[in-house]
Amino acid sequence: MHFGGLHEDQIIGKAYDRRLMNRFVRYILPYRWQVAAVLALLPLVAAAKLAQPWLIKLAIDRHIVAGRMEGLPLLALWFLLLIIVDSLLTFLEVWLLQQMGQRVMQDLRLELFAHVQRLPASFFDRTPTGSLVTRLTSDVEVLGEMFAAGIITVVGDVLVLLGIVGIMLWMNLKLSLATFSVLPVLVWIAFTFRRRMREAFREVRARLANLNSFLAESIGGMSVVQLFNREEAEQRKFAALNAAYRDANLPVISWDASLFAAVETLSAVAVGLIIWYGGGEIIRGVLTFGALVAFIQYIEKFFGPFSDLSAKYSVMQGAMAALERIFQLLDTEPSPSPQPLSGGERGEQKYPLPLGEGGRRPGQGERPPFQTIEFRDVWFAYQGEEYVLKGFNLIIRRGEKVALVGETGGGKTTVTRLLSRLYEVSRGAIRIDGTDIREIPLRELRRRIGVVLQDPYLFTGTVEYNISLGDEAAQQRVEQAAAVVGADRFIARLPAKYQEEVRERGVNFSAGERQLISFARAVAFDPEILVLDEATASVDSEAERLIQQGLKGLMAGRTSLVVAHRLSTIQDADRIVVVHRGEKAEEGSHQELLRGRGLYYRLYQLQFRD
Repeated sequence: MHFGGLHEDQIIGKAYDRRLMNRFVRYILPYRWQVAAVLALLPLVAAAKLAQPWLIKLAIDRHIVAGRMEGLPLLALWFLLLIIVDSLLTFLEVWLLQQMGQRVMQDLRLELFAHVQRLPASFFDRTPTGSLVTRLTSDVEVLGEMFAAGIITVVGDVLVLLGIVGIMLWMNLKLSLATFSVLPVLVWIAFTFRRRMREAFREVRARLANLNSFLAESIGGMSVVQLFNREEAEQRKFAALNAAYRDANLPVISWDASLFAAVETLSAVAVGLIIWYGGGEIIRGVLTFGALVAFIQYIEKFFGPFSDLSAKYSVMQGAMAALERIFQLLDTEPSPSPQPLSGGERGEQKYPLPLGEGGRRPGQGERPPFQTIEFRDVWFAYQGEEYVLKGFNLIIRRGEKVALVGETGGGKTTVTRLLSRLYEVSRGAIRIDGTDIREIPLRELRRRIGVVLQDPYLFTGTVEYNISLGDEAAQQRVEQAAAVVGADRFIARLPAKYQEEVRERGVNFSAGERQLISFARAVAFDPEILVLDEATASVDSEAERLIQQGLKGLMAGRTSLVVAHRLSTIQDADRIVVVHRGEKAEEGSHQELLRGRGLYYRLYQLQFRD
């Protein structure tokens, strides 16, 4: 487990990028009427806030100082009504914003997950699972916090600030100028703190992704950790990552607290200036006592948004860092789409596979059978020029059982991955009936291929769901498929039969039972091409015998490509291909290859030597 660096979560760029917000706006557009409603409420909220100090000024100057009780209760009633209206409008504003925020997060998660499902297998080879989980959960949650913090209400804050400035200048120009003398300092502090905080927020998001990645891997492999007594070592690694995440948060906390303290200090200084200068104005008879109180009220409301600025700014910076990471994921190129083929004069695309009876296209009825699969001079490298396959050539005819054998790392599994287009060939081509598989829609290609892996993956749900994966057509064949591979024997002994719950990763089933379920899954989808990648390696001899019996029925009329280390399982193959260092070294039947006394013969001797 290696999580020492920031990996791909270290994002270089602006902490606030207008382009990010412009892209994010499209997720808000479906809810523009709610935005319009909030924007319509903002002037009303601002007016309610601005009127309160003015009523206090009137109450003091016209009634309290003058000693007139007449009209004072009415002003008090108006003041109470303003507070109630302010509260109700604020409630409605926050409710609308947070409801919209939850819907935007839902839409964004759906798009992210749909995009992740379209990414190529190579992306998951280099991207930690925890990093992806962070982007789909906590990064999106940060955007929800942005709505919860009322980021759109910044417009309302601006309205309040402009209103306060206008009223204070109208009431007393000199006192206003003296009060606002602290503003240049406030602006300088805000911009300085913004520059200091932007990198800190990026670091926090990156460290959190690393922490999640480690947890996903460590918890997933807990049995290995325990079996090899690595608990203390894993604890030390987690402690280091946890400390790194804590340390990344400390600068954010420091700058946040400092900004809040600075704003509070400047607010107090401004109030002091009002009392000092305003008191002199009262003594000279230029300013009323009510106006002085109103000035103090207004300046507190003026610095209120600035006091919230630290919290809102923290959320905004976190949202910017999250948006960078989210859009970086969305900008990752998905698996290639089918290449357009030359069509008729009207530009129609030629379908890459032949039509069935009655002109039906595959997927609209009975799929037309193919005749040959051809690997033609295929080269492939997972990284750079380190080729795993080198000029690989192979023709597989319909109904054949072809086995791939050879040393570990020779390229056998890579052949099956390229056929399913989990990876794209670097050079050369794979053709079905002469059509490059890159020109075949992925859904159609993969519907024709059933894959059984060495390590079967079961999902949380029922046995029935794990066989059909929710496909309506496959659901109708669940019991029949289980019977074909012999899985019905152990399923019949389960308390809930096909409705038995499968826990995470199928831990409540044996390795052999999990493999039998995966075999039944392949049968239920009725593929034309069957790919078995070390499919019997995880079962015992008795289970293997049952599977071999079921496979005879499964493979009938189907093309089978079998990757195997155990040569006993593929001796009845029509052809056996020995893959050595990425090349086809030998090809023939079991007996033919034994007579040739080449690589296959040596592999056979190694496995069956007494």
